[in-house]
This record gives sequence, structure tokens and C-alpha cells, in this order.
Amino acid sequence: MGVARNMIATVFSGTLLLGGAPASAADSPRPATGIAASVEPAPGRKWPTDAPLRKYMAQIRTAVAAKQREIQDGSLTLADYQAIGTLVETRVASIVAECRLPPAANARLQLIVAELTAGADAMLERTEARPAKGATRVAQAINEYGRQFNHPGWKPLK
Repeated sequence: MGVARNMIATVFSGTLLLGGAPASAADSPRPATGIAASVEPAPGRKWPTDAPLRKYMAQIRTAVAAKQREIQDGSLTLADYQAIGTLVETRVASIVAECRLPPAANARLQLIVAELTAGADAMLERTEARPAKGATRVAQAINEYGRQFNHPGWKPLK
């Protein structure tokens, strides 16, 4: 388990004890705060974001978008997958450490973080999944973040 992954688990677990964010994003796809995954913001609204979340999600999106053509056509090198996986992992650790959202939004964010982490793990060859599958998973998480969270100017990946 990588340092950033351990940090994610520690921060989520510590924050949970204080009544904030969910437990480890890597451990469960469900919110650990007791808030049901079906909790949604008011119709026509999205979950709130804060500056750290917007900053780090934009950096993740930029990295994936820069290599999206190569990801889609299968020409991305293993070194490129690993570079993107490392960036995703470090930015997720920063999100976990710095992001402060209301509990329901944080519970929803845990689902996105879990997908980003799983994708990064595949790109870093920590799982049986191929790096290309990990990149696709990260891209899907990026787009899901844009659908669910209020991030002004956000553009989905194609």
C-alpha cells in the first residue's frame, strides 16, 4: 500500500471520528458516515465544492485530458500510465487532507475518491486490472464528479 493510500485511509478515518468525512475511500464504495448513498441535493442542484477540491480535481482532469487520445487509441506507454496514476494518487491525498465539505457532500465525494484511487492503483499496476482500464475508470470518475458537484466552468472529458 502506498504512502498516499495510507494517508487517505488515516485522514478519512480520523475525520470520521470527528464527525466529518467518510472512512477510507479505498475500503468501501459506500459512505461511512451513515448518510445513505441515495441522499441527493435539491432537484436541479449539485453538491458544493471548496477551493482545494476544485484545484486538485482540475489538475487530475488536465492530466487525463492531455493524454486522452492516447488512452482511447491504446498507444499510451506504461510510463505515462504510471505518471498519471501517481498524479491522481497525490492529488487525491491532497483532496482528502484539505477538502472541507458538508457531511452529505463529503459522503458523495467518497464515491468519486474511491473510483479515482482504484483507477490510480490499476495504472500503477497494484491490481489485476490493466493500466488502460484504470485510466478509463479515472476518466469516468472525473465525468461523474462534474455531473454531481458544482464546479464552475467544469467540462467533461469526451
